[in-house]
Amino acid sequence: MSETDEHIEIWKMKKLVKTLEAARGNGTSMISLIIPPRDKISRFTEMLANEYGTASNIKSKLNRLSVLGAITSAQQKLKHYRSVPPNGLALYTGTVVTDEGKEKKVTFDIEIEPFRPINASLYLCDSRFHTEALAELLDSGEKFGFIVMDGKGTLFGTLSGNAREVLHRFTVDLPKKHGRGGQSALRFDRIRTEKRHNYVRKTAELATQFFISPDTNQPNVSGLILAGSADFKTVLSQSGMFDPRLGAKILNVVDVSYGGENGFNQAIELSSELLLDVKIIQETRLLEKYYEAMHTSKYVVGVNETLKGLEMGAVEILIVWENLDVNRYILKNSTTGETTVKHLDKFQEADQSNFRDSKTNNAELEVEEKMSLLEWLVDEYKNFGCSTLEFVTNKSQKGSEFCKGLGGIGGILRYQMMYNSSTDDESGDTSANESDDEWETSESD
Repeated sequence: MSETDEHIEIWKMKKLVKTLEAARGNGTSMISLIIPPRDKISRFTEMLANEYGTASNIKSKLNRLSVLGAITSAQQKLKHYRSVPPNGLALYTGTVVTDEGKEKKVTFDIEIEPFRPINASLYLCDSRFHTEALAELLDSGEKFGFIVMDGKGTLFGTLSGNAREVLHRFTVDLPKKHGRGGQSALRFDRIRTEKRHNYVRKTAELATQFFISPDTNQPNVSGLILAGSADFKTVLSQSGMFDPRLGAKILNVVDVSYGGENGFNQAIELSSELLLDVKIIQETRLLEKYYEAMHTSKYVVGVNETLKGLEMGAVEILIVWENLDVNRYILKNSTTGETTVKHLDKFQEADQSNFRDSKTNNAELEVEEKMSLLEWLVDEYKNFGCSTLEFVTNKSQKGSEFCKGLGGIGGILRYQMMYNSSTDDESGDTSANESDDEWETSESD
């Protein structure tokens, strides 16, 4: 499987986990079933049969029927498998209550192939779906710890994939050096040394608390970065108070201009060479490449431009925000029979004028098809000759700029495209039958 295909599968899994976590049911009629690799389907088939017999004794008729229905659905799904897939199997089935208060039966069955095996066995009948095992599959597997320490305080944080988390922070008020002489000079120097020593000791103790797992007595991070604007980080790393198990995990000691979160961000950037496999670094470098392409006009931005670039086969790398909230509509004019393709966000969907044809006396347009633009791109991007589809988040500074400032969709082109339009429609609407836009291509930079 290519790296792009794996990223797509991860995105699909994230989307599915989010949907499952949001689902809620009445009573305990929602079944979560997870079968690990190398287990036997027959064992779970027998278990479901026993659960069916037990559920038949539930006093509440409504809950009893819902549970029995969910178990029956799971049994039917298991009949499709002779053996457990190589990476395990997860089934989610039950009666879900929709926002309107009505009950809608939805069944999920997921065959986990792209990722590492599911090392969990689970059967739960609850009012919600349990997705913890699936969420673990989305973890990059590597977590890095950061200690940002200066004369004003210390911050403890972690970086895993594109998730940056501040675990704890505290401030200190350390006495500074002074020019007063006499007998008090030694006393002030002793107090200053003692407080600095206590500060280092507290940081070392908290580092053990946050980065050593109490269950295994081993570090819970793959590596540790010490950062700061003073010499405290060096003193900490060389101190006998610093846990030797963490000392062995130190990857880098870096100087930063700030403390706190700003220092945390700077430490991530300065350690990028050591953290090449971390998603947030890869994301930043991808967007830096995209911004460089802007200087040569080998880029497209926004829904309208990007789709035009795809249609011309000019997009080499397609970049999209993993939470892009735009739907693709196929609308039909029942009078003329003509169809129109529109791409609308949630605000544009609330504007009924987007569902009327202004050229035929504002005739109402029928919705023939509606789907997420992201899902459509995932299925279709290769058909446009696009070699790579990359997902980005808004968790990094450059990612936030791309997602919020540039609309969350764009692409790096194989060659220049010159886009001329008398009216650049910012709504992102595109028509299947007409276009007033003119595009030209150029091989020059």
